[in-house]
Amino acid sequence: MNMTIKQWPNLVVYAIAVLFSVLSPRMTAAQETADDVLLSALKLEQPILLCGETVPVDYPQAVERFEKEMLVSLGNRPQVILWLKRTTRYFPYIEQMLRENGLPDDLKYLAIAESALRMHAGSPKGAMGVWQLMPQTARKYGLVVDVNFDERRNLYLSTPAALTYLKTLYERFGSWSLSLAAYNMGEEGLEAEILEQGLTNYYQLYLPLETQRFVFRILAIKRIVEAPQNHGFNLSPGDFYAPKTFSTVRVNAFTDLPLRLIANAAKTDFKTIKDFNPEIRGHYLAAGTRAVNIPGDGDAGFEGRLTALIETDTKIRNQRVYVVKEGDSLSSIAQKFEVPLAALLIWNRIGLSKVIHPGQRLVIFPAAGGIKTDLKDIEGDADG
Repeated sequence: MNMTIKQWPNLVVYAIAVLFSVLSPRMTAAQETADDVLLSALKLEQPILLCGETVPVDYPQAVERFEKEMLVSLGNRPQVILWLKRTTRYFPYIEQMLRENGLPDDLKYLAIAESALRMHAGSPKGAMGVWQLMPQTARKYGLVVDVNFDERRNLYLSTPAALTYLKTLYERFGSWSLSLAAYNMGEEGLEAEILEQGLTNYYQLYLPLETQRFVFRILAIKRIVEAPQNHGFNLSPGDFYAPKTFSTVRVNAFTDLPLRLIANAAKTDFKTIKDFNPEIRGHYLAAGTRAVNIPGDGDAGFEGRLTALIETDTKIRNQRVYVVKEGDSLSSIAQKFEVPLAALLIWNRIGLSKVIHPGQRLVIFPAAGGIKTDLKDIEGDADG
């Protein structure tokens, strides 16, 4: 068939129209199925319980708030899949701690609402970890939060603190809905609103918008996680993340200890040590005695290997000392020895803004490919 160039646009439009007419019924059917799933998710049977307390689903505003949180959660299906996959890794420990503390099992869903079960989740206000504890709250309940450690990032350290805090809130407010609201907005702020409004019912209080949504968000998470297949999430057992297995050893460090030495002694790598101990900040374990989690097969002989590695590392470091000269800067020293500036900062535990002075001693490990600078500048080599 001969066709002029001017006729091509008409042909393209016609082809698109034909394609759309074929696919449109299928697309419509798929959309209708998705809509049916969403509408089904909003159906509420009675009673609805959260932490053993009845949610007033006969209250129109409560129903609307619940429906919003269900639709918002289901609208981010990739995030929900990650929630579900992480539950098998972290929920067993949280559930055990809830049982031991005599607390409602539903409180485990608070961890998803706060952080989606992410160890390093942080907020602009300074909250951190699975339970999103603020620094002052964490310290109040026994966690270390300083330049060396942030125990809010460790599930096994932060969970007991978070549960103690929740117990305290329940003793103060007498209901779990109010306790969860206080957890979100702060107990002083909630108590002020209760006094001003003359109400003690979470579902009737006017609170910050985030707090008005908070309990319903937890309720929506509970309904999705308890019956994911009802909401279109059909994961098989192999889709879930396996729990991490580890042993705990005690490390006695007389000085700050490079984590790479702990990793080598545990027969693993730096990343694994950081993943098993997310509370440790930076590249070093601060001096002192500390419990450290390592892979389960790395504990046999760990102490002896670590002692030997520390002795060897100390000897090497003593042979790699550079004495700062007049006119030196961190950048010029790094360039001189052809090592990354960032590595120089790590080896010497200093910041980029640190001012160095003549006579100061810096540790420098030459680059693997060798260095052009005369090694006599390094004290250890000059001394033989």
